[in-house]
Amino acid sequence: MRRLILLLAVLATAACRNRSEKKVIVFGVDGMDPGFVERHWADLPALDQLRREGAFSRLATTDPPQSPVAWSSFITGLEPGEHGIFDFVHRDPLTEEPYLSITRTVAPRLTLSLGPYRFPLRGGGVELLRHGTPFWETLADKGIPVTIIHMPANFPPSQSGEQLAGMGVPDLRGTQGTYTHVTQEGDTQLTGPPNTLRKDQAAVTLNVRIDIDSQNPVARFRIGANEIILNEGEWSNWLPLEFPLIPHLASSRGMVRIFAKQLHPEVSIYISPVNLDPEHPALPISTPPSLARTYADAIGRYPTLGIPQDTAALRMGILSHEEFLAHTKSILNTERSLLTAALDRYKRGLLFFYFSSIDQNSHMLWGKYDSELLQYYKGVDAAIADTRHRQPTAQIIVMSDHGFTSFDRAVNLNAWLRQQGLEKKARALGLNALYLGPGVDAVEIRRRLLELKDAENDNHAAITAVSLVKASITNRAIAPTMIIGYAPGYRASWATGLGETADHVFEANDDAWIGDHCVDPKAVPGVLFTSKGTNVTAADIRSLSTVVAHLFEEGGKD
Repeated sequence: MRRLILLLAVLATAACRNRSEKKVIVFGVDGMDPGFVERHWADLPALDQLRREGAFSRLATTDPPQSPVAWSSFITGLEPGEHGIFDFVHRDPLTEEPYLSITRTVAPRLTLSLGPYRFPLRGGGVELLRHGTPFWETLADKGIPVTIIHMPANFPPSQSGEQLAGMGVPDLRGTQGTYTHVTQEGDTQLTGPPNTLRKDQAAVTLNVRIDIDSQNPVARFRIGANEIILNEGEWSNWLPLEFPLIPHLASSRGMVRIFAKQLHPEVSIYISPVNLDPEHPALPISTPPSLARTYADAIGRYPTLGIPQDTAALRMGILSHEEFLAHTKSILNTERSLLTAALDRYKRGLLFFYFSSIDQNSHMLWGKYDSELLQYYKGVDAAIADTRHRQPTAQIIVMSDHGFTSFDRAVNLNAWLRQQGLEKKARALGLNALYLGPGVDAVEIRRRLLELKDAENDNHAAITAVSLVKASITNRAIAPTMIIGYAPGYRASWATGLGETADHVFEANDDAWIGDHCVDPKAVPGVLFTSKGTNVTAADIRSLSTVVAHLFEEGGKD
């Protein structure tokens, strides 16, 4: 009996060791489109090799096919109605005002007042609004090392393994990215964070002094402890800043980059959103807390804003098309450097690494600038090739949350509701959500929506799918009534996204944002690549994480 017990113990130990020694690397590539990949196999040799030696298929996305929704389903294995993320934007059920769906700031429960200041004593912080248990926590509980880099909808990060948060991390002002545009030399104010130690929450500012040479296209910038010289058309490195909360006692640290777009004869200077400084993060962006600085020590300061590409600066004409591409190429290079640093630390277990560059550039390039968009696909492809060279025994999975389509026509859904006499009983808010009030017949509204035609575009159907939301009891108060699946080429207007009502139901999209995926999910599946011997089959993104976790079960192939 003692021998039998000893044998079982040895076998159990060996099984645990086998699981923990396995290597699985998952690349989460936001917005990688299967059709685009299929049109460019010759330019994407690493992906082509994966599909020839292993497998390639389309991966069904969530309804709606939005990044925070899809990644939340991947993380938890749950439907949106269960994990509680239905759109980028949710509606407060009490005030009906929009708010970011992923995270919220929680005020401290106990404070001490002293003059104009209010000091937190208990509670407060940032709360992740997604429900459900991340699949990697289950792996970590079994002793499998996990490294999760820039997973969306994971801020603040959970406490398992090593994690660096991504989409959802705000700038220091608490927004999802607010740049500063300066149009004259002299002194200007850079707005920093709200001073949470003051009762009035007044924003902290720093003076920026700009002196431009009268003869030459060069300028000197003084900001905080930094003094730099930039030529016209030149970008600065990341500049660390301290915003004083209480003079000489407390401060909040951030960082910016400055772009001297034009110095003569007009002045146009772009200052990036104030990112959290990874060397001294003001919010919990990594697990353990020291990890953010560890990566900064390895590759230098890097953007921490959840979506760092700043498409708004291109849409508003602050950055030109070429300047935007130069900016986003530097972000892709930083992503690749961060991957290299992660691989230097990786020994075994699960490594998940997220690329944002294809998605953000697809929004601005889709269908019009394919050769330029291809460069971002090629950059990710090269990163996959480098990884396979460095980790030849690792099982490789490449997946995306959705694909892409064109955005040619905008639908002002609240204008349509007004036409139907429902402006006081229903409201569209977010990019796919529709909220119906009591007494409104959802089945009838669904029928009418599916009959909505665009008379100015050959009577084209604007909506091809409408689904009724099934939410858990926990999420019922915040859930929309239905999800609108727009036809390819159509999307909710920007006004609709904020819950506003425009004059016309349809309008041409003349924005620089020309590609999208917030449509009928059947039109924008993602991708799934697996290396040889990696037995992964998944019908949709929600079920994929369970399949990935099973790779670490006893008997899985090495």
